[in-house]
Amino acid sequence: MKKLILFMSVIFTVIACQTPQAEKQPIGFDISEEGAERMLYGGSMSTVEVWKSYIKAHNENDLEAIRSLNADSIKIWGPRGELIKGTNAHIEFLSNWFSANAPSWDSNYFIANAYTDQSGALREWVTSGHDVTLTVEGNKIKVNQVHDALISDGKVQMFYVYERAEPVSAK
Repeated sequence: MKKLILFMSVIFTVIACQTPQAEKQPIGFDISEEGAERMLYGGSMSTVEVWKSYIKAHNENDLEAIRSLNADSIKIWGPRGELIKGTNAHIEFLSNWFSANAPSWDSNYFIANAYTDQSGALREWVTSGHDVTLTVEGNKIKVNQVHDALISDGKVQMFYVYERAEPVSAK
């Protein structure tokens, strides 16, 4: 009986080691510039940690931390048609924007997602939502922002900012 139990244990262990892990389930799809659908999957939480650190550095107006998290060739598409290329241009933009608007981000969500492009490169994105308070000419203004950020090798490669004014409450 002992031999049978030992034999069965060995068999179950061998089978368990050979059973493939469940495949990742798609969470949606991305559409390439050519119109091809590419399956999106849940991404690595390490990218979320990078983006959370990035938002924290913005809240603290920590330009050196932002610089350290930026890829040298970073590209940023702002909500009003801005296109900022390169870390130095980004830091200059932020320096002026921080002093003129005193922005403050209150984060609502972070979603990691990933796909493999046509060349076989893994592309890892974080989509996040925030309530942002700005001070414009002495008045507090609230906006809602959604960011899509490409994170690679622990650096922010590019991101898009989508923004809308916070709706006025009906009285």
